[in-house]
Amino acid sequence: MIRSLLKASVLVLAAVVLTAFAVNTDLLAPEDLPRPLLVAHRGLGQTYSREGLTNDTCTAERIFPPEHPFLENTIESFRAAFDYGADIVELDVHPTTDGQFAVFHDWTLDCRTDGQGVTRERSMAELKALDIGHGYTADGGQTFPFRGKGVGLMPTLDEVLATFPDRRFLINVKSNDEREGRLLAQRLLALPPEQRRNISVYGGGAAVRAFSALSPETRVLGTDGAKRCFILHALLGWSGYVPEDCRNAFFMVPANFAPYVWGYPNRLSARLAAHGSMLVTLGDSEGRASVTGVDDESTLRKIPGRFDGAIWTDRIDRIGPLVRAGG
Repeated sequence: MIRSLLKASVLVLAAVVLTAFAVNTDLLAPEDLPRPLLVAHRGLGQTYSREGLTNDTCTAERIFPPEHPFLENTIESFRAAFDYGADIVELDVHPTTDGQFAVFHDWTLDCRTDGQGVTRERSMAELKALDIGHGYTADGGQTFPFRGKGVGLMPTLDEVLATFPDRRFLINVKSNDEREGRLLAQRLLALPPEQRRNISVYGGGAAVRAFSALSPETRVLGTDGAKRCFILHALLGWSGYVPEDCRNAFFMVPANFAPYVWGYPNRLSARLAAHGSMLVTLGDSEGRASVTGVDDESTLRKIPGRFDGAIWTDRIDRIGPLVRAGG
């Protein structure tokens, strides 16, 4: 009796293992796949040392010696990113006191600009008057290579969308404020439908839920939904099931963790796409504050040659040409 039960258990386990293998192996994935999409984080900007980085670190004070003249989240940085091969540009927005959306990353102005205080507590006219290159230094404050060059360069979201009406953008809502989510949805709903289809949104869970209530067709990623997605996929993804929180969303995974994700890359990408979602590979992660983009050739080589997803990068000037050349 015990022997029969043991034999049955072994057979069940073998069946589960074989099923998981068949459902997740890329050996059965299509051979001909398009090149991966490229997501340029904040366009093309200055990168910085991540050693000892925390959420409160002023990254403008630790940039590497500049290799190009662009500042993140500007019209020219977006244009450069598209020129280098970006398919999607990620940008950050804050509402202003006069009803605009400013394209700028930081919650406060003190780090990058010659202004002070909370970004969203200023009018767009006040923000336009600031020098967004004021705080950048690569040598501990001895020189400031962009000081005086960034006056007037903080764009509005409307300006960005008018400049690039046929391009794809991923908008980062920088708060967890329901009102902000509704305001952004109302702004985007005024766009032509074909342009609206090129825009995706991510950010605080409450803001994203409020946004989705008004614009349910838009692909989104909320912070709380992302956590549920990863947990449920880790538990159930072996079967091919895509949890509800992983649908019509972004499935972002660090390159050094990706090989352990069920179905990665192309079986996972295909089943996500069937539910309106996109697989995005980030750079390596050693903790929340140290997640990077795929910014150099060695990290790019960690991504399989057959990859039907998107690659997130802070150095589209490096990665774009490599991907176009076949890696």
